[in-house]
Amino acid sequence: MSVPPRQTSALAVVSLVTGIASWTALPFVGAIVAIITGHMARAEIRRRPQELEGDGFAIGGLVLGYVMVVGALLALLAFVLFFGGLAWLAAMKQ
Repeated sequence: MSVPPRQTSALAVVSLVTGIASWTALPFVGAIVAIITGHMARAEIRRRPQELEGDGFAIGGLVLGYVMVVGALLALLAFVLFFGGLAWLAAMKQ
């Protein structure tokens, strides 16, 4: 009795690739795509576990995407607080 080999989910591969690209070429857009396709891939793999694999790829893309989004939001917050603080200091000296 032969069992057909499972295929790797294309969405999982896309999630991992865009998660990596979010750290190099596509900072914010790649992270959003990695998150969306990662969740879609995990749902697809759960629906068809005998046919598909690649949950690790999907999780890797999700982690890379979420870490990039959190990092970008923290960087934006630091930017606003820094320049807001400078503006506040400049207003106080007058």
